[in-house]
Amino acid sequence: MPTKGREKKRSASQSNADPPASRKMPRRAAACSNFKEKPLRISDKLSVVETKENQVVEEEVVAVHLTCGQQDDQRPNRRLKDFVFHNSEGLPQHLEMLEVDDIFISGLIMPLDDLSNKKNEKAVRCEGFGRIESWAISGYEDGIPVVWISTDVADYECVNPAKNYKKLYDQFFQKAGACIEVHKALAPSCGGDPNVSLDDLLAKVVRSMSRSKCFSTGMSVRDFIISQGYFIYNQLIGLDETLKKNDPQFADLPVLVGLKNESRTSGDIMQATKELEVGSSATSLTIREGEPSSSSTHSAAEEEEEEDAKLARLLQEEEYWKSMKQNKRKSAASMSKNVYIKINEDEIAGDYPLPAYYDSAEPEADEYILFDSDAGTCHVDDLPRKSLHNWALYNSDSRLVSLELLPMRSCAETDLTIFASGMMTDDESNGYGDTDPTQSSSSNAEGKDVVGMPVYLSPIKEWDIEIGSDMVTIYARTDMAWYRLGEPSKQYAAWYKPVLKTIKLAISIIVLLKDQTRVARLNFADVVKRVSGFEKDHPAYISSNPQAVERYIVVHGQIILQHFTAFPDHNIRKCAFVTGLAKKMEERHHTKLVVKRKLVVCKSESNINPRAGMAPVASKRKVMQATTTRLINHIWGEYYSNYLPEDPNDPSNSGVKQDEEIEDCEENDEDDNEEVILESPKKPNSNTKRAKSSSTCVEIMWDGESVGKLCSGEAIYKRSIVCGSTIAAGDSVLVEDESHELPAIYFVEYMFESTNKRKMCHGRLMQRGFQTVLGNAAIEREVFLTNQCLDFELADIKQSITVKLRSIRWGHQYRKASLDADRLDRAQAEERKSKGLPTEYYCKSLYWPEKGAFISLPDGKMGLGSGFCQSCMLKESQRERETFSVNSMKTSFVHKGTEYCIHDFLYVSPSLFDDEEGFETHKCGKNVGLKAFVVCQLVEIIAPTNLVNAKSTKVKVRRFFRPEDISAEKAYCSDIQEVYFSEETCIVPVEMIEGKCEVRKKHDLPCSDSPALFEHIFFCERLYDPSNGSLKQLPAQIKLKYSTGLSAGNIASRKKKGKCKEGQNEAEIGNQNDTTTRNCLATLDIFSGCGGLSEGLHQSGASQTKWAIEYEEPAGEAFKLNHPESLVFINNCNVILRAIMEKCGDIDDCVSTQEAAELAASLGEKDIENLPMPGQVEFINGGPPCQGFSGMNRFNQGTWSKVQCDMILAFLSFVDFFRPRFFLLENVRNFVSFNKGQTFRLTLASLIEMGYQVRFGILEAGAFGVSQSRKRVFIWAASPEESLPEWPEPMHVFAAPELKIKLSAIMHYAAARSTSGGAPFRAITVRDTIGDLPAVGNGASNTCLEYEGEPISWFQKKIRGNMAVCCDHISKEMNELNFIRCQRIPKRPGADWRDLPNEQIKLSNGQLVSLIPWCLPNTADRHNKWKGLFGRLDWEGNFPTSITDPQPMGKVGMCFHPEQDRIVTARECARSQGFPDSYKFCGNIHHKHRQIGNAVPPPLAFALGRKLKEVLDQKKSS
Repeated sequence: MPTKGREKKRSASQSNADPPASRKMPRRAAACSNFKEKPLRISDKLSVVETKENQVVEEEVVAVHLTCGQQDDQRPNRRLKDFVFHNSEGLPQHLEMLEVDDIFISGLIMPLDDLSNKKNEKAVRCEGFGRIESWAISGYEDGIPVVWISTDVADYECVNPAKNYKKLYDQFFQKAGACIEVHKALAPSCGGDPNVSLDDLLAKVVRSMSRSKCFSTGMSVRDFIISQGYFIYNQLIGLDETLKKNDPQFADLPVLVGLKNESRTSGDIMQATKELEVGSSATSLTIREGEPSSSSTHSAAEEEEEEDAKLARLLQEEEYWKSMKQNKRKSAASMSKNVYIKINEDEIAGDYPLPAYYDSAEPEADEYILFDSDAGTCHVDDLPRKSLHNWALYNSDSRLVSLELLPMRSCAETDLTIFASGMMTDDESNGYGDTDPTQSSSSNAEGKDVVGMPVYLSPIKEWDIEIGSDMVTIYARTDMAWYRLGEPSKQYAAWYKPVLKTIKLAISIIVLLKDQTRVARLNFADVVKRVSGFEKDHPAYISSNPQAVERYIVVHGQIILQHFTAFPDHNIRKCAFVTGLAKKMEERHHTKLVVKRKLVVCKSESNINPRAGMAPVASKRKVMQATTTRLINHIWGEYYSNYLPEDPNDPSNSGVKQDEEIEDCEENDEDDNEEVILESPKKPNSNTKRAKSSSTCVEIMWDGESVGKLCSGEAIYKRSIVCGSTIAAGDSVLVEDESHELPAIYFVEYMFESTNKRKMCHGRLMQRGFQTVLGNAAIEREVFLTNQCLDFELADIKQSITVKLRSIRWGHQYRKASLDADRLDRAQAEERKSKGLPTEYYCKSLYWPEKGAFISLPDGKMGLGSGFCQSCMLKESQRERETFSVNSMKTSFVHKGTEYCIHDFLYVSPSLFDDEEGFETHKCGKNVGLKAFVVCQLVEIIAPTNLVNAKSTKVKVRRFFRPEDISAEKAYCSDIQEVYFSEETCIVPVEMIEGKCEVRKKHDLPCSDSPALFEHIFFCERLYDPSNGSLKQLPAQIKLKYSTGLSAGNIASRKKKGKCKEGQNEAEIGNQNDTTTRNCLATLDIFSGCGGLSEGLHQSGASQTKWAIEYEEPAGEAFKLNHPESLVFINNCNVILRAIMEKCGDIDDCVSTQEAAELAASLGEKDIENLPMPGQVEFINGGPPCQGFSGMNRFNQGTWSKVQCDMILAFLSFVDFFRPRFFLLENVRNFVSFNKGQTFRLTLASLIEMGYQVRFGILEAGAFGVSQSRKRVFIWAASPEESLPEWPEPMHVFAAPELKIKLSAIMHYAAARSTSGGAPFRAITVRDTIGDLPAVGNGASNTCLEYEGEPISWFQKKIRGNMAVCCDHISKEMNELNFIRCQRIPKRPGADWRDLPNEQIKLSNGQLVSLIPWCLPNTADRHNKWKGLFGRLDWEGNFPTSITDPQPMGKVGMCFHPEQDRIVTARECARSQGFPDSYKFCGNIHHKHRQIGNAVPPPLAFALGRKLKEVLDQKKSS
């Protein structure tokens, strides 16, 4: 079967076709000429299938011949509709039954290229043809499953099954869809991550398939994916042979292997020894354990048994499918099985202290005040996540009670109410618990010196235990929030101790069972005996008396059972000990409660905590709602929860994962188009496809004389009359478009009469807003011009419509007038709509998806009626750029729009010279082995005389070597711009040339103190001989022709450098910088943090930050230190915006809370005087709080995150009110997909509605000169009077795929190319970044140290500057256990917890603990082997994404120094972000890590600033 054009990947059946003589043929229906009179009945069970009057043939070969299309150059490909797959008896069959029986086809055969043939005019019906030889699944790259079947005659694409066969076929099609979604999540070419954990993979696929139309089964998506793990694995490994060289093989991915293993052990579908009654036969088929052996070794009986097993599996899967559908309808009946055995308080009383009462004189705030206390409903997973320290639990009488008394799962009814008080803080655990049952994760007690809000909580509804690495975290939930419990109060510590003791016991029992060769050998009594044998120093020691041990295990059974329930090993979960424990608890007459895990919690109107009636109470502080302008409030109002609350009962609005944690949730089978992330309808027609005329009107004539001729000679007209209506150039018309439900809108550029006298129109497509990336955030009446143009007949025009081309007066002074005009326009549109008049559209932007942009309409270049079309000009320019040519003297050639001459320097792809074997990659070591472009000099052009093209032309080049070509050590100590002359020459295909560069003498390099390289300039002073590895000064007899492309400024700088002292030249540069500063934009930085974005933009010369707003005081103080010229407001941005609008007298346009108004009124006179005013601010930039969008925040659906998302509204309101010339938004990559893409779309829509031009994209910071993987979304906006900045060119090699944003089902946009295949410069390594810093130890706290030597690498020289001391080279202190682990991690690349020896050590307190965190080996398959936890950095690799709290058991666990036994310091993290050593940070070590982790890398900001500076300079020069 051919694979080109369809990506056919995996064949499920490889059996050879039988000889024709021996093949079984199906029974055929009697031939007849009129199928309407005599319908074909395939089986008694299948309804009658009536066919239309299509031609009917009996032979497949005849049908294939009659449907011959345009592509039948080799093996025939056809489309199959209205089909049924059946056996020789005519009974419908699953496609997979092909493995055990012959399957035949009945259906309509159509040409493959006849996609638009809705009426099946060319279709031919053929009954019972085939048999089917194999099937395959394609569509992996497009993300849409396509099923192909093959007979010995042709290949068929399955389009639509017969109506009565659809349910049977859908079962297979949903499995195909699962393959596509898993491929999309794992394949780098589709933006996937092959290193994702199994849980993250399942969550991602669950979200995607929950929105998919192709998934409608009754089971949960997660269960379905797991059940099909073996099927998915087999399909994807078949793609390995088609992958690119550097792409990871699917067969080697741990997550895919883990999915396959999970499928085998799940036991949900194919029980190893389950017997089945098969259909109408009485044969009982048994599925045996193990894999079937090779068919060549089977006896005839064994082969027959294997075929029976295959059949049984398929039938069992079908039965399970049906049962899941039934279970969906009978979920209420199964509720009785979900019971919870409640603990008896009297039985555990002896394990707790004597009764005591909670007493605290410290004022405490009501939990209801600190959160959104409006009565109503909320999804449990939408609740915010907080930490609670210094806490205690008590009942309604304030008596201290045990957490054990409360059910660990929310139950339908309970007779106990438990409250809590403590110190509430933000939960910054980075997704993993850091409360160790034996000790805290740091050397300081977690409950000490905690700065937070004293609070009393509403009733606790449930609690849970989470196991991660060696840490155990306890969470408690109220109706307002989830709380991670830190250290309890001293008063409550004794009540918490039994809970921790029981947790240790549960862990020890699991470890005990895991050590057994067969878990089933140990029953309940055996475990009790083993536990009673523990030594007294064992952490889980209870007693040496077996009866006492049994009592303790039974009365504390709920905690132990919870650990087993959550354990991933099926054998452990279902072991005899668990069964015995549950039985013992029932025998003690423990109360059974019905588990009812609510998806929705109801918030009561008041807190019934007894502390609510006690004084004193803390100040009533609550989170502030965003301050907005009325325009932003109007645009976001109908989408955003604070202005129009969502229905929490609607799972489509909850934005949460519908996965296995929601036990009794029925899945919504109905489709919700709004859930599709950044999806839009299919791309409209190109100029190669003609619209089909639907008009019956023939009254078409020209109105006026011809105004000219096209270059091809056709006469041009400006006006015509179509069916009595006048159509003129500049009008807009509707043209019938069969590929869409709505007719297409075209803007008329000009009209002409073709050589065959047809009256033609040339128009540019206008897309409706929902057809763009804006989706449902677009305004209904707004359309967007595109660069897609088309010739169509005037007869194809359906009607003329009104599309007004709008231009707005720009400036803050016109803002109110524009708002009034828009309000009036909306009212008029509503009035027209109410009267049934046609819609009047408007257009003010050009949508350019290939550039990820909305730009202003081309002024004076539209609808001229002169034969000019800007879209055609762009296409012609692109064709010219793609044209290859060589001059007659063969001294130059043009390739991809660039001219290359003899002696020019150019880049050649490193793959041409790559003769090294691939490197074994590990986390943060993927850059190892990647090569920069090879610098060469053009010596000769070798082109054939008869046919000159890029494929046939080659060039002779001289190779220049780089330091990294010699050794990593040489690269470390050499300048990154240095290259070495060599005598080596080679012949290179022109197609391997990547661009031009320059090689100069070192003293001719441009003087620059910029933090990154963005010019393609190198220097050469030495000769390298690759044959012997010698390196020496370039001999005088070698006359190297250097580049001569020096600008006037650089020549002047070079002359000055030769005539003055070194310091004088630097002063000259300083004066130039002062001049640049005076010419740059006056900037307001919102959510400024410590100032990383402002720093880079300032270094580029484009921006001068005059005002900054930051809420967190340490970050604001850091900004002040580094930007003393800026006015920094350390306050809530909502308060500042309210104050500014009050100052300007625009309070009627302000939507804010009363609290914001009161705080704005309380600002000091000096602060109000310093507030910026509209007209003063030319540039606004910033990054709204990203934790709500970040994939590193596991709980990004909480209410607090929604409030942070509200900061987007405030941010955009600043832009709306000030209307600056430029705007830049930065955020995490997940900002694009957060909230199903709605936040991203509404942000774009808001800027476009204001009148801005907009560009969006994702950039990788590592490709711009830092040693860190950091992917960030950026949105540029420019006023209509400005040019929109382009994206900077990535300059460094970095192992990252193209970062694409999905615009539609068939279109993606990437702001920058991937540099994994080459770039102008090599990657910056960990050694380049921190190799010169002095050695420090665990917990180093000296904030100022002297450097121990001179900087070595190019990066170190740049980053250190003229600093004499190293500041903030301080490290977080690890606890004793983690420090010992760090010491035992080998000092080699990629080492992590898997390299720890499997042994136990004794801590200083005498406790015996395991070096390997006990949970990691048991859960490794589900978490990508926990790669990187307790990991060391690689000197030649890169840093992971900088986070706000580096810790060895965190989400980014690779945080150990390559050679020193400690966590990386704050200064090392700052260098990984590109902060110069002179940059200062404020607060304690946690504050400093937070400031660094939240910052934009200055080199990346510098790259963006350079493109902004280019726009400014271009405007100034013009």
